[in-house]
Amino acid sequence: MIRKRTNDRSSNRQQRSSLWRNCTDLHALKQIQASLVVRGFNSNRAALRELVFAGAIAVSGTIGYTLRVFAQIAEPDLFMWNTVIRGAAQSLNPSNAVRLYSQMESRFVRPDDFTFPFVLKACTKLSWVKMGFGIHGRIIKFGFESNTFVRNTLIYFHANRGELGIARHYFEGSAKRDVVAWSALTAGYARRGELLVARQLFDEMPVKDLVSWNVMITGYAKRGEMESARKLFDQAPEKDVVTWNAMIAGFVLCGGNEQALEMFKEMRRVGEKPDEVTMLSLLSACAEMGDLEIGQRMHHSLSELCLGDLGVLLENALIDMYAKCGSIERAFAVFKGMKEKDISTWNSIIGGLAFHGHAEKSIDLFREMQRLEIKPNEITMVGVLVACSHAGKVEEGHQYFNMMQDRYGIEPNTRHCGCMVDMLGRAGLLEEAFEFIQSMEIAPNAIIWRTLLGACRVHGNVELGKLANEKLLFMRHDQSGDYVLLSNLYAFKGEWDGVEKVRKSMGDRGVRKEAGYSLAEGDGKSLMYYLFDSKPKLSSRDKAYGVLTKG
Repeated sequence: MIRKRTNDRSSNRQQRSSLWRNCTDLHALKQIQASLVVRGFNSNRAALRELVFAGAIAVSGTIGYTLRVFAQIAEPDLFMWNTVIRGAAQSLNPSNAVRLYSQMESRFVRPDDFTFPFVLKACTKLSWVKMGFGIHGRIIKFGFESNTFVRNTLIYFHANRGELGIARHYFEGSAKRDVVAWSALTAGYARRGELLVARQLFDEMPVKDLVSWNVMITGYAKRGEMESARKLFDQAPEKDVVTWNAMIAGFVLCGGNEQALEMFKEMRRVGEKPDEVTMLSLLSACAEMGDLEIGQRMHHSLSELCLGDLGVLLENALIDMYAKCGSIERAFAVFKGMKEKDISTWNSIIGGLAFHGHAEKSIDLFREMQRLEIKPNEITMVGVLVACSHAGKVEEGHQYFNMMQDRYGIEPNTRHCGCMVDMLGRAGLLEEAFEFIQSMEIAPNAIIWRTLLGACRVHGNVELGKLANEKLLFMRHDQSGDYVLLSNLYAFKGEWDGVEKVRKSMGDRGVRKEAGYSLAEGDGKSLMYYLFDSKPKLSSRDKAYGVLTKG
């Protein structure tokens, strides 16, 4: 039996030794698929194996295409099942791996020791504890519990879920001589945030492989301990794309977007090729920075890096980046050019259009969603309600708010309610906005009361503004903007005694008005112009220019 498995694996390697090496992008994969279709798609099993291997493993970002091709294969063999499950488990949507395993079982295809590690890794990524325990039961049933690869994945799964007794059980004994087992247990502790224990295991490892270095670097990065992560990164004897991704993602998570971009430059200098995960982190950094120029460069890099068909996740990230950088036209162009769209795609463009004042276009796209029978979620409805608010479509906003609950079963949250208050406030329907707040099934938060206060300032309703301010002060006392809004409302109505009372209240509570400023860029530097009082102390040189330089 062992000899047969060895021969099968050797044969598989020979079968995929030529064709898949020529596949560098989605276009090449489609050419191979086309040639197979002409000759009889299911007639050449060896070529099908190569095509599945190339699409699922060898070519980055093509798992979606591979899943569609795989669905057309009449009778996939075990190698094909394992390959596509492996590719799905390693993708950004690992639930496909579990779905494929279920299909495999329903077709009475007997799994082997290669099948279970990938399915169990997918369960770990998804935090599907019940499913993972079910897979553990199947492993015991099929007798693979003592297999080295399966055992190490069990250690990783149970350690991640906090079942450290079970993880330790599989780690003790012969596993202690296996560097992969050490890495699996260390990763489990690190992912649970128990970095002290993870670091102790890491330091005790008889041999450290690249995975173990990546585990610790990722653990520190996810906790925001970038100084420790960087120290280990510099000490690591070798690095791969996972190592670089951990650092880049860690900086983005901590708000160090410029440092993330510097890491990317360093990554390119040493010749490491980024992947889909890298670019998702970088696009997120550009979106947070609002830097359109760098975002466009990243978009251009995606083509240069030969990532082929970008896929839904990257294209969604591009829409989000362009929208947040103020280029809704480019965001819409990406949307229009997408071959596939998911709910996040629609949410990004509907929300982006709404926030940029293209309310009619945003609502039209929501109607298109309805026509295509794509079910919206709570994020979709926030975008739609924002669009109605900005367009002054009060009646239509009420209709969508009711539709959200009655047709789609989406319970309103504070964001939906805040949109309704904003919509009514913008329209000058302040009493109706107050009644809406009073009728809410969830407790209004400070943002909702401040939204009402802002509307009262615009429309000059002092009495309701005072009430909203009282509610705000009951929740928080230290936000200078709340006082300023009420003070401006009094000033707008010429009630200077009220202005003085607000200022005195601020002084009594030790609240200082934050300095107002605007930002501009020049000669590669960020220039911060202070508009109001409470200015910071500036050097004589800065005072001469009237700016605070940074960078």
